[in-house]
Amino acid sequence: MTNIRKVAELAGVSVATVSRTLKTPDIVSPATRDKVLVAVEQAGYRPNLTAVQFRSQRTRNLVVLVPIIANTFFARVIGGIQEAAQRRGYGILLCNTLGDERTERAYAGLVSTRQADGLIQLRAYDPFTTSRGKARPPMVNACEVLDEAPCPTVKLDNRAAARAVTEHLLALGHRRIGMIKGPRNSPLTRDRLLGFQDALAAAGLMPDESLWCPGDFTPPSGHRAAGELLSRADPPTAIFCENDEMAMGAMRRIKEAGLRVPEDISVAGFDDIAFASFCDPPLTTIAQPAEDFGREAVALLLDIIDDRVDAADEHRIMPFELVIRESTGPAA
Repeated sequence: MTNIRKVAELAGVSVATVSRTLKTPDIVSPATRDKVLVAVEQAGYRPNLTAVQFRSQRTRNLVVLVPIIANTFFARVIGGIQEAAQRRGYGILLCNTLGDERTERAYAGLVSTRQADGLIQLRAYDPFTTSRGKARPPMVNACEVLDEAPCPTVKLDNRAAARAVTEHLLALGHRRIGMIKGPRNSPLTRDRLLGFQDALAAAGLMPDESLWCPGDFTPPSGHRAAGELLSRADPPTAIFCENDEMAMGAMRRIKEAGLRVPEDISVAGFDDIAFASFCDPPLTTIAQPAEDFGREAVALLLDIIDDRVDAADEHRIMPFELVIRESTGPAA
């Protein structure tokens, strides 16, 4: 069987460096890490991972809880998580929870029982609520975060971003602006609605709740809500959808009614998913750095695991950008 000395010889490094790379790859330079990993493959070396984990007290696995894996924004976040975890020598245990608290607590138990080293939660729910009074397992809450999260967070200023979209529509002359909201209990829904109201108030306009429709971040809900808005006696001249998938559903419904986007009604979304620039017409939206959300969450979680940051005091806000495309235009 090939041993670690052969790997060291092929990589041109010491045995100690090979050992460090296999145990704690994050403390080795990327160039050295790449050389060692190539040499491991060339030599066909298979380290005893159980022994490594026992000595280091690490499983080198991270649990990731995602509420809807089919959501294209979350898919991009997961891509960033996987990339960053692999670069640091970690694997991920991914759970599509569908927002079920019992499922989330079960997967969180893998961390409590040391079958995984830490957890990234992408929904505003703390699966360790039953652990209060005990040492808190490492966790980062990212994307949709708790208002008073007992752990580090990675989030966007959704209120400011929604205000930016609404100000863009107001600048185009729109005064009757509809909104298709997200799930009722989501902090994202609340904060984006607040930003929408902030912009209206600054323009001296009273919000018209008859132009607000509930959705659930899926295209069918956007399609249904747009139909409701178009049925009003005085329909809106623009619709702000709280995510891109609902915006695409809304545009389809508008076209089915024989209307044009943006000539008859403007539509704006939120997230800048991959399809946003390819739909017809291309969608005005808020671009979020989805992959960076994932990378930042991994970096923060590993800082907690390695005792480099306080387990509750680190909160990072990601940047956003208003991307103006052809789905918005002057009020008809």
